[in-house]
Amino acid sequence: MNGAGGKMQKAAGDLQKIAEELKKLRSAVIFTHTRPDGDTLGGGLALFLALSRCGVRCEICNDSDIPDKFFFLKGIENVKKFPTEENAEAYIAVDSSEEARLGELGEFFSRAKGKRLTFNIDHHISNTLYARFNYVRQCAANCQNIAALIRLLGVETDKDIADALMTGLMTDSGNFSHSDVDGEVFRTAGLLADAGADVDTIGYNVFRRQSAARALLYGRTMSGIRYFLDGRFAVIVITREMLSASGADQSATEGFVDFPLSVDGVEVAAAMLEVNFRRFKISLRSKGKANVNAIAGVFGGGGHILASGCMMFGDAEEIIDKLRYTVSQHLD
Repeated sequence: MNGAGGKMQKAAGDLQKIAEELKKLRSAVIFTHTRPDGDTLGGGLALFLALSRCGVRCEICNDSDIPDKFFFLKGIENVKKFPTEENAEAYIAVDSSEEARLGELGEFFSRAKGKRLTFNIDHHISNTLYARFNYVRQCAANCQNIAALIRLLGVETDKDIADALMTGLMTDSGNFSHSDVDGEVFRTAGLLADAGADVDTIGYNVFRRQSAARALLYGRTMSGIRYFLDGRFAVIVITREMLSASGADQSATEGFVDFPLSVDGVEVAAAMLEVNFRRFKISLRSKGKANVNAIAGVFGGGGHILASGCMMFGDAEEIIDKLRYTVSQHLD
C-alpha cells in the first residue's frame, strides 16, 4: 500500500476509505492513549481540529492528567477525561496498539463495537487491529499518518494543526534522531513548518523546559543506574517514594529511559516506574541489537522494535531478574 510520501510500507487498511467515512459523520469521539505523550496528543488534537472544521461535532478524550509541557498547544483545553457525547456516531482511537492502551477509556471503546463505527489509526507493529476500520502503518510517528489523513479530508493545515502534528513528529522521532527517521519524516516536517509550526516553541516545551522537581528526580534516578549482562543492559528504577521526595509526578519521567541507552556499551535500557504497590510500568529502548517489542511481548506489552513497554507486577528485584533473563535471550 502506498503510504504518505508515495513510499511502499507495510500497512493494514485503507486511509482513503477512512477519510471518506469520517467525512460522512455528524459526531465523533477521539480517544488518545493513557499516560499521554506528544504523538497521541498531537495526533488526536490535530484530528479533533480537522474534523471540527469539517462540521463534525467532536470530542477528544484521555483518561490521564495532561503533562504540563503540552499546555502550549492550542485546543489542549478541549481534552476531557471521559466522553460526554453519549450518542456519537463514531469512536476513533489514535496512536494506541490495543484497547487496553486507552486505559479506562478502553472499556468505552470496547462496548462501542456493533453500536458505533470504530476507527483505529496507529503506527505500532504490535497493533491488534481491534476496530472496524483500521489503518496501521509503521513509521516514526503516528502524526505522519494523521497528517496524511487530514490531507485526504481536504482540510487546510493551519498553524494550530501544524503545531500539534509537529509536536508528535518531534517527540516520537526523538527530535529527528531515531533510526526510523527517513525522508518522509523530513518531508512531513517541512510541510508543517511551511504551515506555521513553531519548532522553537515546541522544542523548548517538550525537550528543554523542566521543573526543579523533575531536575531533582532526574539526578537521583540516574545516580542509581544499574548495569547487567557485561554492561549491555541498563536499568533505572523510579519509585513512588522518589516521586514524593522530589515533588514530581509520573509524567515527569518521560524520556528518562533515553539516558541509560546513551551509555557506551549499553544495547538495551529499561526504566521501571512504580505506578502502584508492586506494579511497575516498564519502558524499553534498544540500539538495534535486540527487538524490545518481542521482549515486551513476553510480558503482555508491545510497541516498536526499538521502543516498547509493558506492565509488570512484583518486587522490583524480581522484575529486574525477569527482564535481565529475557533481554539476555534476545541479545544472545
